Amino acid sequence: MMIEIFRGLRVAVLLSVIVPSVRAGAATAAPLPSDETGHIRMAQHQAGVPDALPLIDESTTLRDYLAYAALNNAGLRADFSQWKAALERIPQVKSLPDPRFNYAYFIEEVETRVGPQRQKFGLAQTFPWFGTLRLRGDAAGEAAAAAQQSYEKTKLQLFFRVKAAYYEYWYLAQALTVTREHIQLVANLEGVTRTRFKAGAEAYSSVVQAQVELGKLDDQLRTLESLREPIVATLNAAMNRPTQLPLPWPRSLPELVASFTDTQALAWLAESNPDLLRLDHLVAKEDVGIELARKSYYPDVTLGVDYGDMDEARNSGVSDSGKDPVVAMVSINLPIWYGKYRAEAREARLRKKAAEGQREDVADRLAADVKLLLYHFHDAERKIDLYGDTLVPKAEQSLEATQQGFEAGSTPFISLIDAQRMLLEFQLAHQRSQADRGRRLAEIEAIVGREAHGRAIRSK
Repeated sequence: MMIEIFRGLRVAVLLSVIVPSVRAGAATAAPLPSDETGHIRMAQHQAGVPDALPLIDESTTLRDYLAYAALNNAGLRADFSQWKAALERIPQVKSLPDPRFNYAYFIEEVETRVGPQRQKFGLAQTFPWFGTLRLRGDAAGEAAAAAQQSYEKTKLQLFFRVKAAYYEYWYLAQALTVTREHIQLVANLEGVTRTRFKAGAEAYSSVVQAQVELGKLDDQLRTLESLREPIVATLNAAMNRPTQLPLPWPRSLPELVASFTDTQALAWLAESNPDLLRLDHLVAKEDVGIELARKSYYPDVTLGVDYGDMDEARNSGVSDSGKDPVVAMVSINLPIWYGKYRAEAREARLRKKAAEGQREDVADRLAADVKLLLYHFHDAERKIDLYGDTLVPKAEQSLEATQQGFEAGSTPFISLIDAQRMLLEFQLAHQRSQADRGRRLAEIEAIVGREAHGRAIRSK
């Protein structure tokens, strides 16, 4: 009778709970209860989330989170404003200086042949030497382009923060699902051992072993459950939302399909990394600065006109009596302080040298970082294949063989617990490697400066 009871429990528990969960339940988080969906929507409304932003609910994908963060992150908006402000600098430096108007009133009138001069008016405009304004505009343009790359870097870092938190949140959902299934398994096994112990078919130590394992799993579950709040806070912070707002469990991971090599990733680093591009623009700006320093040796030209207000001559019969004179004028500054101008040129060359050295250093460090990330990415891919194709199926077979041996009385109960524990470990490692692969790919994207979402990287 006890063997028949155990057989029924074995079929119901071990086959119906664990084995299907490995193939189906571990891939997708549990559906979000409808009451939790309503709670999320109500919390967003109460927190004053703008209506223009997309609603976050159970259908929200990783791309939706990225769009939300791009629209709402305060740091990204600040860098965007810095970029636009730098663009507004260009028309300022390319413009001529303000013209000068001057006025003179003669407290004592100056007597001239045609009459006394009472007052005069003047208007003058300074023109920098040929090409100076263009070079100033070029320098401001390079500075604005550097500010744009700072914005791009902030955007890529923001997207990495969102992706890293999302992948961690997805792993937490999978780990909770699998851990709960194993708790259900061990709870049923504990009931079986108690029943067998009462019938004299099992030692009391087996009951204790099941209870100890159940306690360990329950502790692991509580640890995982407590992780939800900080992970949600991290994801909310990246999107500039109140950190206490709830978020639904992630439903899936983006599909990663291999499409480019390590060599291509390193080439993209040189082509698209915002730090390197920013430094390229700063080097170009210093090149323009060297040209501007050379312009200091040339004078600025000022053109002007003066108009004099004359009274009638006191003596009658004077020709042109009271005629107002108009005087054209030209003036230049005298660039005679050559030591100053040579120092300006040296300063510009040294700034360029510093920017070039900084770029070289950053390029070397980033190349090393990308190579290390590629290693971690490939290692995660290897583990996905190892656990998904080999270790998890083998652990399932081991659990099934162990339970058959336990049923036949040839395998101790502790071996059944060990087999269950090994399957749980491999399942969690399989899901961990999937989350790690996504995180590493997101980090590579943030460094190489290109969107690789939906694609994976393979070595040569």
